Amino acid sequence: MRVAVFTGSQSGPPSHRAAAARLAGDLARAGVGLVYGGGRAGLMGVVADAALAAGGDVVGVIPQHLVDDELAHPGLPRLEVVATMHERKARMTELADAFVALPGAAGTLDELFEAWTWGMLGLHAKPVVLVDVDGFWQPLLAQLHRMVDDGYLDAARLDALGVVTGAAELVAFVERYEHPARKWSGVRP
Repeated sequence: MRVAVFTGSQSGPPSHRAAAARLAGDLARAGVGLVYGGGRAGLMGVVADAALAAGGDVVGVIPQHLVDDELAHPGLPRLEVVATMHERKARMTELADAFVALPGAAGTLDELFEAWTWGMLGLHAKPVVLVDVDGFWQPLLAQLHRMVDDGYLDAARLDALGVVTGAAELVAFVERYEHPARKWSGVRP
């Protein structure tokens, strides 16, 4: 199994760094490979370093403009350089069996929502999981519940979004995951 990890290029608080390192190390020790954005900075670098230190399989996928800005992680055994951010996300989707979001900012949300939306549209049937460090994702989950309450989001879609606190829970969720039916299958607007 290989999971795509979406997380910040900033470091965040010490508890987030510790949780990211613990998750990556635990996944590596469990034989779960990681694919991530290929950067050396922030939580992305923490995740890569911890997985590598635990003997894990780590693949970075990074667009050329970030390589040019010297943001690529120099210690990766496999770094794929692509032309655009769109290609980066598409390649990470190809390489991953599941998607995991640790704390981050706009880029993390972009990757998270694209992976989750692609699943809703039937472009893949892979699990999407939030790793809720220090309640980081609780405000987002409250907004998603509001979307369900107001009729914008089907409750089954929200129920299919995993929320875990660690690697063991993540692996268990992925192993028992059942993808909901395509959003628009047989539906007429």
